[in-house]
Order: sequence, then structure tokens, then C-alpha cells
Amino acid sequence: MVSAVTSVSSAVDPAWRAADFIASLTAASDNTKSAYTSDLSAFVAWCASVDASAPAKVDRLLLRRYLAHLAARRFAKRSIARKAAAIRRYFRWARRTGLVATDPSLGLRAPAGEGRLPRVLDGAELRAVLEPESRADDSEPQWRRRRDDALMEMLYGSGLRVSELCSLDLDGVDCRRGIVTVWGKGGKQRRVPMSRAAVEAVKAWITKRLEVETDESGAALFLNSRGGRLGARDVRRVMDRRSASPTHPHALRHTFATHLLDGGADLRTVQELLGHSDVATTQRYTHVSKERLRSVYTNTHPRA
Repeated sequence: MVSAVTSVSSAVDPAWRAADFIASLTAASDNTKSAYTSDLSAFVAWCASVDASAPAKVDRLLLRRYLAHLAARRFAKRSIARKAAAIRRYFRWARRTGLVATDPSLGLRAPAGEGRLPRVLDGAELRAVLEPESRADDSEPQWRRRRDDALMEMLYGSGLRVSELCSLDLDGVDCRRGIVTVWGKGGKQRRVPMSRAAVEAVKAWITKRLEVETDESGAALFLNSRGGRLGARDVRRVMDRRSASPTHPHALRHTFATHLLDGGADLRTVQELLGHSDVATTQRYTHVSKERLRSVYTNTHPRA
């Protein structure tokens, strides 16, 4: 991922020093670097089309024109907001490094995102994912069933991101104490409790892991059929096999957070468990809980 990001940023006009900017994002994930590279490349290309060939030629009016250009091309508000954030971060860096005398992005506002609430699985959907009928399918290798059980239980039981799940090594899970240690966004480490079901599922998978382990497996906890480390697309395929309707694995993380809040967990505790740097991100789940309560009331109270 990093090499791809570097090659893309190197293709941008050297006057913008895009490669140096991307290299400065030491705490950012590869996905964030890739997104910033793409957003900055698109912005630089647009600037070239309006005769703004260097950062010093960009002013606040030009930035507002660019956002209007994106809106006219029917980019989603969420996408425009992300692109604006990338531009603001770039010009903060450009100001610090002396590339521009003043930061033209100060106070630049982008349209707010649509504010979609996270998708939470209902009881039937959750049971289908965690306890699929495919258990009785003798054609499926037992190692795969054990692995997939462990994947789903970890996503729901500990609220992990898919990237965190895939990067887990064997020493990242402590089944005796019921704790998993993950490296989240920005290279931040956190320890999260494991549910009893997740502990048992991981134990069962580890006993079968040897069946697919190869010299290339290393310390990876979850392996694919070739013995390599499991990837995000592999996890998505597992979810597709178990879900009656298209569902992203991240929905299990959303469900984890919402169920904790439904059960009375403190917002700050949920924030820590999810690894959110800003409590405002976690706050979305309180809205989900309220919507769920309102739905239950409307559908069950005789005078609602």
C-alpha cells in the first residue's frame, strides 16, 4: 500500500511536494494516506486546469470554487467533506514548511455529510451470522467453519475493525484472560475484552489452524486456504456466505457498540473499546439506540 501511495504522489507536479506531504503523515494508516493522495492528486489536476500551477497561487476563493465544482459533479456530501479535510491538512502542512505564506484553507467549510446512522443487525440477522445453518453442511471443511465462527464472534464480541482483525497475530489473543490486543488507526494500541463465545471460537479455530498452516503463515492468527494471512476481502466473503442479504462486516462492529449502549454502558467506555479518538464519532450510536427505542415503542405500544 505504501509503495502505491508513494508512486501516485510522485506523479503530482513537484511544485506541490505531494510526496513530502504524504510522508509527513506518520501516524496515519495506509488507507488514510491512499485517500489523501487520491484527493490531493484530483485537486492539483483541477488547479492546473484553472492556471493555478503551484500552492502559492491558491486562495480561499479558488478553494470555494473547487468545492462548488465537486458539488456540480454530484459528488456525495460525505465525499466532498473528506476531500476538503485532505486539502485543509495539506495547506496546514504547506504553511508549516514554508511552501505558502498563508493558509488559504483556514475556515474553509464543506457541506456536512448525510449523517447516515450506522446499520445495526437485528436479532435474526445476528443469529444467521453467528449461528449459520451451514454448520450442518458436511461439504464445508471443518477448519473453515471454525475459522469463520471465530471471525464473526471477534467482530461482534469485541467490536474490532476488519483491518484490526486481519492483522491479529497469535500472541494478540489471550484466551486465558479473555483479552485481545489490537493496533488501531494511527498506530494506537488498545486491549479489548473477548466474549466467552469468542474465546471458545478462537480456541476451536487454533486447534484446526495447523491444517492450513504453511511456511508462509508466520504468526498470523487467521489464515486463508493457501495458508496466507486472511485479508479484508476474505472476511467480506465470509459475511456474504452467512448473510441472507448484503451486509458489510463493519455492521457487526456497529451492532457491538449499539448493544453496549442499549445495555447501559457509558459512552466514554464504548469510545475506548472502539478505539475512537473523538467521542463525537461514538456519539452516533446513541442516536441509533434512540431510534431503536422509538421504533419499539411505535410498533408495540397500543396507543403510540
